[in-house]
Amino acid sequence: DTVHTAVRFLDDVIDVNKYPLPEIEQMTKANRKIGLGVMGFADMLIKLGIPYDSEEAVKLAEEVMGFIQSEARKASEELAKARGAFPNFAGCVYDKMGSPPVRNATVTTIAPTGTISIIAGCSSGIEPVFALAFERNVLDKQRLIEIYPLFEEKMRELGLYSDELMEEVLKKGSLKDIEGIPEDVKKVFVTAHDVSPEWHVRLQAAFQKYTDNAVSKTVNFPQEATKEDVRKVYLLAYELGCKGVTVYRDKSREEQVLNKGTKGEEEGKEAVRAFSEEKHIIPRPRPSITYGSTEKVKIGCGNLYITVNSDDKGICEVFTNLGRAGGCPSQSEATSRLISLALRSGIDVNAIIEQLKGIRCLSTIRQMASNKDIKVLSCPDAIARALERNILKAEGVKEEKKNNGNGVEYYKKLYEIEEEGTASKTNKCPECGSVLETEGGCVVCRACGFSKCG
Repeated sequence: DTVHTAVRFLDDVIDVNKYPLPEIEQMTKANRKIGLGVMGFADMLIKLGIPYDSEEAVKLAEEVMGFIQSEARKASEELAKARGAFPNFAGCVYDKMGSPPVRNATVTTIAPTGTISIIAGCSSGIEPVFALAFERNVLDKQRLIEIYPLFEEKMRELGLYSDELMEEVLKKGSLKDIEGIPEDVKKVFVTAHDVSPEWHVRLQAAFQKYTDNAVSKTVNFPQEATKEDVRKVYLLAYELGCKGVTVYRDKSREEQVLNKGTKGEEEGKEAVRAFSEEKHIIPRPRPSITYGSTEKVKIGCGNLYITVNSDDKGICEVFTNLGRAGGCPSQSEATSRLISLALRSGIDVNAIIEQLKGIRCLSTIRQMASNKDIKVLSCPDAIARALERNILKAEGVKEEKKNNGNGVEYYKKLYEIEEEGTASKTNKCPECGSVLETEGGCVVCRACGFSKCG
């Protein structure tokens, strides 16, 4: 039932889709290719107690994909009776073989499903589990620590779960070199780097045998893999009938999405504690005494007073206050409160600055052309710049004090340089550097089309 419903759905998508070019639409509708696939294969094997690198896994892969392929073809034949075969059917391989008309030239594909498998909460495509604990690099270079839930569940079931074990797994990413784990558990909970390149390719070939289009599969190599290792994989993939193959050598790129374990032991311990105790991040308490400075910044609504305070661990809070002109004080206060909460929760201040800097407010932007005192794009942008200056101040004062100064001169220099620098940039386009012009109450760049109001 699921396969038949999915085939009908994918066929419907071809008709309701919006195509960028008429030529693409024409070719797509002439062949009506669809690609029904799977994900969560590794999870299934683990729940059945079958090692990924085994003959039993290969057999099961062929059985599952063979069933999906067969039923998908039947569903396509039924659609052809009701809606007609795909326009290019006459003279195609199916027609020459004397097969019944089908609605779709292809019906199956194994896609990578990297992101949607995260949403679905299962393993990706037909890949083995990457690691039992690993780091996932996401936007803005943030690192998320993930521990494979089926492994934690099994360890609790066997009475083997402990923070110490999780720390070791988080550090190594695999059970291979960890003592005290039963061998049958180690065989089932294999990871991408535990599986030999040969088994990676054999599993891919098993799915390819019953897949019309290509199969997405990565052969994971350790960092010390050689060219000869890669050559063997490509030749084996060719011999076993794969349409393509992907290899990846660990650490071959400076930044990679998935990383085994964590960067350091202490980081791993902290991550496991948070995971095992199932706690939310709790911000550190605000100290009784903080120290900082207050700036007056001109914005579209008037004057914004920004106070940035620090404690012995660094910047810990931000306060904002709008002058009598009004504006949107509730929004500024909400932004300040959330920033303060994030700072005391251990979020890097530079990450906060990166998120806020450049946010635009229409009221402020409109007045920039006529009011040269406005040098920020919005309240959040002003706060980000204040935080940035605060970091520079702390570093500069520290350096000046080290050189037998008192730090006061650095404050003056910082603001003088910032004011001069901002003034010189007022008439420069931030996109291309050309001269900005005032037009219709706004500032625009005729060279690249940049607009401070848009």
